Amino acid sequence: MLGRQREASRRRRQEHIGRVRRVPFPPDPNSSASTINTVEREIREAGGEALAVQVDTRSEESVVAMLDAVAREFGRIDVIVYNSGAIWWSSVAKTPMKRFRLMQQVNVEGLYATVQAALPHFERNGWRGRVIVAIQSAATPEAEIQKDLRKATIYSDAILEMLRTPAAEISGRLELDEDFLRERGFTDFDKYSLIPGAKPRRIMPAKLPDLTVAEEDDEGVRMDSTTRVKPKI
Repeated sequence: MLGRQREASRRRRQEHIGRVRRVPFPPDPNSSASTINTVEREIREAGGEALAVQVDTRSEESVVAMLDAVAREFGRIDVIVYNSGAIWWSSVAKTPMKRFRLMQQVNVEGLYATVQAALPHFERNGWRGRVIVAIQSAATPEAEIQKDLRKATIYSDAILEMLRTPAAEISGRLELDEDFLRERGFTDFDKYSLIPGAKPRRIMPAKLPDLTVAEEDDEGVRMDSTTRVKPKI
């Protein structure tokens, strides 16, 4: 959905032949009238290139087909932003296994399948490519918490800024959108408030854990199970 956040430079209205009425475009992003094809049209009307491909991240075949379609259309794959997500706000006691499995399939297995399917494309590019795992929860219609929410533009701005950052400076890092943008020199954050004038409170730790280690480049003896054990599954 990054295309929607890039603020199309011009908007058009679609006129129905034979009827004196106009349909606004684009539709409300939260309505059922808004689809991936809507976003594709927005990007194209803003002067960009886009391809809408329906994909089920729970299906390895669907993920492979999507990446192959993108590579055929544009010649290569440079960046993957994995933003698929399933969420369920409740306790363990109130979370059915069916719901838990769905989150595992979309959030974990879907990411694994996407990265794995992208590797052959990156290899053909001389191993030039990036993967950004983007976590965002926007399904929050409750009015009482909207004052603490930001618009999706802060999210897309952070991702675009990450893509402008040299890989050596950003690889392997765990980032929050606001903190990262501040680090990169952004200062105006009022424009991102969902409710104008609101000051969203911080809901994440002031300092995230550093996932790097001194021995990061020392792989020791690399093991490959595919060469040692005959797969049973």
